[in-house]
Amino acid sequence: MDHSRQRFVAIDMVLFYNRTMTIAEGELGARIASARQRAGMTQAELSAAIALDRSSLAKIENGGRRVSAMELARISQVLDERIEWFFQLAPPAIISHRNLVEPGAASPAIDQLAEKVARHVEFVTKRAKWEWPSVSALTRPGTVAQAEDAAETARTMLGADPGAPVSALVDRMATLGLLAFSFDLGTDAADAASLLLREGGIAIVNGARQVGRRRLALAHELGHFLFADEYTVDWRIAERDGAEGWESRLDRFARALLLPAAGLRAEYRRLVGEGADLRTMAVKLGSLYQVDMATLARRMVETDLIASSDARAVRSVRTGRADIIELNLVVKHELEPPCLPKPYVRSVLALYRGSEISAVRAMDLLFDTWREDELPEVPQLPENAIWEFVS
Repeated sequence: MDHSRQRFVAIDMVLFYNRTMTIAEGELGARIASARQRAGMTQAELSAAIALDRSSLAKIENGGRRVSAMELARISQVLDERIEWFFQLAPPAIISHRNLVEPGAASPAIDQLAEKVARHVEFVTKRAKWEWPSVSALTRPGTVAQAEDAAETARTMLGADPGAPVSALVDRMATLGLLAFSFDLGTDAADAASLLLREGGIAIVNGARQVGRRRLALAHELGHFLFADEYTVDWRIAERDGAEGWESRLDRFARALLLPAAGLRAEYRRLVGEGADLRTMAVKLGSLYQVDMATLARRMVETDLIASSDARAVRSVRTGRADIIELNLVVKHELEPPCLPKPYVRSVLALYRGSEISAVRAMDLLFDTWREDELPEVPQLPENAIWEFVS
């Protein structure tokens, strides 16, 4: 964020602070301390960053000194937390997750992003007066057979044709109340995370992964959502062997969702009938179902289409440029980062058009994926209308 925008955000925050300073100093100080610890900063580091001596910061955190509006604005910028987050409780799933974390431990980046996304979604959907779909939680599968059945049920809920590839996962999942976002978190970060909100839920996918892995990760997070897992961070999806364990059953659910057994078997038989060799079959099936080769290989073994020895060969396949041309493949970029769900974006734009939020706030809610000149035009407002904006 450039310096001019930082100044506007700071003003936005100070206005909010002056209107909403209602909680006790001790509680506010404790929330500042908690945010600092989650950011992995010491008191000395934070005090230096905000140009405040450490003893003053210590008093603020202990409730022995009042924090000024501008001091809180600087703290919020350094810790990358909006000022109102110090006054409003986080979503229940976030609070529960924090209670399980060792006190004082720094939060992984995906935890911080999950909280930001959750707060943004709750802010937007509340003010846009969303009507969330009513979706009952599915029974948690206790066996791989039940995981397969649950995947078939989920495909029906998503409106997917029986046996056919399921595309447009972000759009389909939004109809169930799961808002999926994709951001490039880097190769060393988690694959995905999901959490339940007061209504609906969110999923975050690491866009640094290839498209097949991104789709698998989102299918896995849909499982967490449908089975009502409150908050989950998945570091490496589908790297667990065996059928035991909840995460392994969710991996099976995700593979069955993307690669329905009946459809996969039918496509395999068709390709065999055409005389395709194993590599060609792998390339065509991977492209058709938009999955990575490791996922395809495992699923083909699960559905008794190939032996384990052939699975190793499938995993080693890499689709090349020549394959795309010679086999007439369609290259897709689902969940390419940054990716935001359309209903969420439309609601942000509607709030902006209705002058309920400022341009700065709109871009913040859109995670800086839009420029200000890309926002829709709105009628010019009188100068005193700034007091009507929701910060």
